[in-house]
Formats: sequence, structure tokens, C-alpha cells
Amino acid sequence: MANTERAANQRNNGPRRVLTRTLLALGLLLSGLAQAVTVDSVRLHRAPDHTRIVFDLPKPVELSLDKLANPDRIVVDLPDTELNFDMGTLDISDSPITGIRVGQHPGMTRVVFDLSEAVRPRTNLLKPVAPHDWRLVVDLFDSTPEPVKTVDKPEVDSGAPRAMIVAVDPGHGGEDPGASGPGGLREKDVVLQIAKKVKARIDAQPGMKAVLVRDGDYYVPLAERRRIARQDNHADVFISIHADAFTDPRAHGASVFALSNRGATSARARYLAEMANESDKVAGVYEEEKDDSNLLSVLADMRMSGSMAHSLYLGRQILGEMGQITRLHGGRDTVEQAAFVVLKEPEMVSVLVETGFISNKEEASKLRSSAHQDKLARSIVAGVERYFRTHPAPGSWFAAQRSHNSGQYRIQPGDTLSGIARRHQVTEQALRTANNIQDDRIIVGQTLVIPQS
Repeated sequence: MANTERAANQRNNGPRRVLTRTLLALGLLLSGLAQAVTVDSVRLHRAPDHTRIVFDLPKPVELSLDKLANPDRIVVDLPDTELNFDMGTLDISDSPITGIRVGQHPGMTRVVFDLSEAVRPRTNLLKPVAPHDWRLVVDLFDSTPEPVKTVDKPEVDSGAPRAMIVAVDPGHGGEDPGASGPGGLREKDVVLQIAKKVKARIDAQPGMKAVLVRDGDYYVPLAERRRIARQDNHADVFISIHADAFTDPRAHGASVFALSNRGATSARARYLAEMANESDKVAGVYEEEKDDSNLLSVLADMRMSGSMAHSLYLGRQILGEMGQITRLHGGRDTVEQAAFVVLKEPEMVSVLVETGFISNKEEASKLRSSAHQDKLARSIVAGVERYFRTHPAPGSWFAAQRSHNSGQYRIQPGDTLSGIARRHQVTEQALRTANNIQDDRIIVGQTLVIPQS
């Protein structure tokens, strides 16, 4: 009897164990699906020397990457990940990627990038930083990167007057969209459009030549922007172009900033510098800038070379011109100062221009307008030209023009009698005598006779 009952129990327990194992497997499967990461957004940015692919994530994921040859391709495996994005919508033109294939496998998604040539891959998992959540970045560096776009080094001793070189830096770019405005307007797009118009106008002017720090939708690290401007392109002047934003949509007006050696001149200037200096983190730069010299020593060099004073003067000229076509922030024509990393170059005259508030509905509409962008570009270039005419570099086209008209000088905003005398290497008294001036009062637009020293 006991043996019969035992056998019956074994017969009944067998199906129960099978059912239990089935339910356990199903539970594990459902648990795995519940933990799977869904990728709903992927972006691709093409830079001069690499292609960046960015997977937006709700939480961190692991990956494995293989570089294969014959034919060249990159294989990215994403475990416990579902790709809910059409990779065929990505613009792969001007990149070494010839096609993208996606395979959904049990517990894994495989993405294959077919290539026209070998690349050097690098990956990075970026922690959340506004406006982004977690991001998985795959960078494919070109085997033969496009050379940096440079201008010839000025030949000061060649005898021929040289052009003054202006580096135009559209802020943000790529993974760093900058501020946002109504209708999805992005700062990185607006400032690139304005920068291209500035470059075109500068190149059309005698005695000036422009170079863009970036000419597409990709990010350039802050220290690299200065290097491209000064080391690669020998720039005399650096202009970083931005569009402002604030939580109060009523905030409005353009403004100009220079570097500071005594802290920010206002709370707003300090806030803007902090936001601008966070760009590298937002864009996903691999390592923070390693600066061998501290800010104080750099600023000391700038004070010695006069770059900071010249930056403030340039800023005033640009503000004066911009004030004729758009409102200035707070109605002030004062150049503010703060510790902007992108301006920290002692050998360049450098300013940062905020073209208006993209967070203000009225100004956002203007910033979107090509006609208004052209007005802004015209005012910026007019301010730069004004600066070059009053502070011509030795050997430049502007210096040659001044020499040709050495007997006269037209007074510009911000000029003083003592400053004009120093610039032309004559005494103030000689200047007064030649122009029948009884005191130090002079009038903008007045033409002075410059006596021979």
C-alpha cells in the first residue's frame, strides 16, 4: 500500500515540477524584459575628424565593441537593450559610414556600422547633465582626418600689408544645443547662421580675413576653440557668438562680455560664465581641460600685453553698433566681464557676444529671421572694423591706411585727447595747438590734424 501511494505521488508531482520550472523560466524571461533598456533616440554628428553616434538612455548600459576588417565595420552589442529607433533616418553623408544594420537577438541588440575605410573607435558612457539623461557615445575617428582649416601665417616683414584675422566662434554645437526658444529654436543653430554671415561680411571687407572655429553641427571643446583660433589661424581677434536665455521670458537685449581679472562685474555675468564653462560637460568631452597655467598668471600676461584693455575697447565698438539695430540688455552700453574659459587667451583680443534672448518670444522671432541675423552680422563687423581703424596692428592693411592718411584722424567713440596723442606719438599740447583746442573736450566725428612729431 505504501509503495502504491508513493508511486502515485511521484506520478502527480512530475507534472507539478515541470509546471514550476516553466513558470520560473517565464518569470525570469518577463523579469529580463522588464529590466531591458529601451533606446528611443539616437543622434549622429559629423565633425572634421570624427563621426559621433549618441544613444540616449534612461539608465546606464554595458556594451561590447568589435572592430572588423575585410570589409571594414564596427559591431556594437548592447545587452538587455531594445532599439526603438529607425537608424535609417540618420544622415551618414560626409562620413565613413556607408550603412547601418540592426539585429535584435535574445537579450541583446546588435548594431553594425559598415564603413568605407578603417576608423579608430572610442566609447564613453556619459552621466546625466541638463538637458540630457544618460548617453552612450560611440566616436569613430577618421584614419585620414581632414586637415584643420587654417590661414597662412601673417608675414609681417614681407613689406606687403597683411590682413587682420578674425576667428568667429559659433557657441555650442553637436551634443551641446545651448539655450532653447519657442518652436524648438536652438541656440547652436542660430549662432552658426549668424557666424557664417559675419564671416562672409568680413571676407568682403578690405584688410580683414575670417575663419570659422566650427562650420557645422558638431562640438569643439573650449580650449580647442582658442587653439584653432590662435595657433592654427594666427587670429588677432576672437569673437564667440551666443544667444542668451533666462527663466523670465521678458528678459531681452544684446550684450557683450570680456574676460575679467577681478571676478564677475554682475551676478548675471557670473551666471553666464558658469553656464558657458559647463559646455564641455554637456557635450561629453572625455577629459576636463588640463590648464598648465593658472588663470591669474594668464591674466597677468594679458594685462602686460594690453589684450584685456583692447578687448574692452572692441566690445564697446560692437555694442555701439548693435545698439543701433537691436535693444541692449538693461539699456546699458557697458561691456561686462566674467571668467569665460573660451576667452582665456592672452595673445588675442577676445569678446563674447550675446545677440539677444532666445527665451524671449519677440527676440527669438528676430533671431530666427535671416534679415535680422544679417543686421546683427553687419553691426558686429562694423564694430570690428572700427576697432582695427583706431588700433591698427603694425604691418597691417589698416596701419598702411593710417600711414597714407597720417596727417588727419577722425575721432571715434571712446577716444580721449591723451590717447590720440599717445597713438600718434605727439604731445597733447602739440595736438591742441594744431587744432586750436583750448581744453580736453573733443567731439566724435571731428577730424583732427596730426602734427609732425
